[in-house]
This record gives sequence, C-alpha cells and structure tokens, in this order.
Amino acid sequence: MTRVIIVRHGQSTYNTERRIQGRSDASQLTQKGRDDAGKVGKALSNISFNAIYSSPLQRAKLTADIICSDSGQSTALQTSDNLMEIDLPLWVGMTTTEVKEKFPEEYTAWHSCPDKFMMLLPTPEGTREHFPVLSLYEQAKQFWEEILRRHKGETILIIGHNGINRALISTALSISPARYHSLQQSNCGISVLNFSGGLGENVQLESMNQTQHMGETMPSVRPGHSGIRLLLVRHGETEWNRQGRFQGQIDVPLNDNGRLQAKKAGEFLKEVKIDFAVSSPMARPKETAELILQSHPNIDLKYNADLREISHGLWEGKFEREIEQEYPGELERWRTIPAEVQMPEGENLQQVSERSTAAWQLIIQQALNEQRNIGLIVAHDATNKTLLCHILGLSSESFWNFRQGNGAVSVIDYPSGLDGHPVLQAMNITTHLGSGVLDKTAAGAL
Repeated sequence: MTRVIIVRHGQSTYNTERRIQGRSDASQLTQKGRDDAGKVGKALSNISFNAIYSSPLQRAKLTADIICSDSGQSTALQTSDNLMEIDLPLWVGMTTTEVKEKFPEEYTAWHSCPDKFMMLLPTPEGTREHFPVLSLYEQAKQFWEEILRRHKGETILIIGHNGINRALISTALSISPARYHSLQQSNCGISVLNFSGGLGENVQLESMNQTQHMGETMPSVRPGHSGIRLLLVRHGETEWNRQGRFQGQIDVPLNDNGRLQAKKAGEFLKEVKIDFAVSSPMARPKETAELILQSHPNIDLKYNADLREISHGLWEGKFEREIEQEYPGELERWRTIPAEVQMPEGENLQQVSERSTAAWQLIIQQALNEQRNIGLIVAHDATNKTLLCHILGLSSESFWNFRQGNGAVSVIDYPSGLDGHPVLQAMNITTHLGSGVLDKTAAGAL
C-alpha cells in the first residue's frame, strides 16, 4: 500500500482578503498560516515520510518548510510544478466580489458547471480557449502517474493548494470535474489516501479535510452560505466488528469499546449546535445516537428504517473463512466488484443505495420544511459508504473507496438545499477516538 497524506497550505494574505490567488506568487502566509503549519507538523510528527512534495509557490513551500521543521522530518523537500494551483489568469488578484461584478456569466458557470468553465486568453494570434478545471485534472493525473510509480509501497506527504488538492483526490477516486466544488480543502486541512497500486487501481480515501489539530471541531460553514449541514456518524464498535463476523441486519449491540467510542463522539460534538437527529432503528446506531445526544437533551431522536445496514442474507453471523468455504470466490467478488454481488437471500448495493438515498433526501427535505439547519445522522458502514457515493456522484462500484471507522464523523453541507451539489466538508474524522491523523478504529466486518 502507498499512503499519501495531502495538506493544503496555511492561511495566506489573499485568503484573508478573499482574493483569487491562482498561480500568482504575490500572496504570503499570515501569522495564523505559519502557526497552523506548525500544528500540522506536530500532528504528523509520529509519521515517517519517504518523500515530501510541495507546490513551488511560496505559500505552499513555506507551509511545507514549517511542517518539515516542526515534525522533525529529515526527508528532503522536493517541489513539483504539477502541484501548482489552478490557473485563473484573468481573475488573479481580484476579490470574489469584483469577479462577480466584472464576469457575472463566467462566475456563474464557474460554480454551476466547473467542468465546462472556459476562459478566452489573449495570444499573439488572437485568443485561445482555456479550461481551468479540466486542465487541473490532467495536471493531477500526471502527478499521480509519476509519483505512484516512483514511490510504490511508501508513505509520502504532499503540500498543495485548494484546487489542486481537490483535483488530486477527485482523480484518485474518479470523481467528475463537474463535482470540483463538492470537496472542501481548508487551510492546513489533512487528507489521507491509500493506494493499492497505480492510478485507476484500488484506492481508499481514509479521511478528508481533518482540521482538529488546529483546534477546530470541523470546518466552519462558508461565509454567505446557508442551507443544511448533516453530521454522518457510523455506530461504535460491536463484539462482532471486533471478531470480524458479518452482522448485516442481525441486531448486535455495542460492546464496551463501542460505547466508549460513542461517548467520545458525543464529547467531540458537545459544543456543536444540533437541530435534529435521525438514526437507523438498529441497536448499535440507536445507542450510539443516544450517547451522543446526552449533551443535547432537547433533541428528540427519530428513526428511519431505510438507514439500516445491508442485509448480508445467509452470510450473516459468519466469519470470512466460513463464507469462503460455503460460497467460494464470492468474498473476492465482494472485495473487488461489490456492485455486482447479490447477497444470498439478502440485498445488493443498488438496493441499499436506493433506500438509503431516499431516506437521506427525505431527511434533508424535512429539515428544509422545518427550517432546521444541522442534523445528526447515525447509521452503518455500508449505508454510509453508499451515501458518500451518492453525495459525490459516484456509483456503488466506488463503495470500497471510502473508509468509515466506528464512531467516525463526516460532515456534508447542502448550501443550496437539494437544488445544488452537496459539499463534503470532512470525512471519517476519528481524532476524538485518540487515533491521531490516521484511523485506527476497528475495520471489522459490516
């Protein structure tokens, strides 16, 4: 496995002024940007990197220098032009307000259809068409193809920018450029990707946009954005999780460690405003939700049966070795082509996706109707993974691309309600469980 940790540069002067930076090198780190880079260094100090790459732009390069210094890394820092930020030459240096006023149609296109967004750039011969987002995704692919070949089985650190980091994560997971704005990358946020091989082979997004090392519970809502925020939590550990026994819809309760995980998730979310809560009715998510809501006694917990775990049918209650013996080759198909597997006398992922997505949409619509903004949703591993696929416009074939640790929290915003694309603000936060940057929760059977 090749582990890749991706960090966005610290806060810059252009960030504070809400100016378009692009490939301009005029912007510099603020003192907060320097301080936060130091906090990243401390958060990564127990990880040894075989290689460290940075964008050559000074806001990223200085962030990288501070991280290397404060984490005690002896590995030499290398720069790569393929980590440069998105190229927006006609907008560089302008505030977002100025861009909206001077380029209203283009700005609308930039947000509504980034994959089709185009700039006409002057050339000696006239003009040429420039597609900033599509170009950035090609650049990200080039970086992966070079780096993954060079560092197979190693651990590498990348310090880039908002746009290129989104493109790196998106090209790794085959997320469409149309969803460019659906991934948040906060200043000094940390994301973790695990590659089984090269680009196009199996990859797992272990976590995305962790900001807890900077003292933030989760990324803040963007200025000027209203809408719905959902906190998606996987239930705490059960004894069957620990043993690696398939649970599915057998109603296994939390074990002591699972209750502790749920309590820690509750402590983590204690100061977060929660307006409503919905859980799968099964015992393990129900108890997880109840423990989290002890800090929110005024919230009534509701249930939606369509959030329950996948039915593994005749696999339920069995260990992998038993399933392999009774259904030879099916476990390998489940691991490699999960969307094509029909559980014997159980469900397939399409069925899980259809019911969980319908429940999810209903929850959002009800929140909009009742003018409630922030909701807690507690469900299961497979349910959460199919929801993450839906949120990012992926099919169930991408099921294994997402990790969901026991007691982990993911944050999804709907800034335009159900009319626009959702934004995955953070995924699989487990730092409250004492695991640091890397997810060390149980990875047992579903």
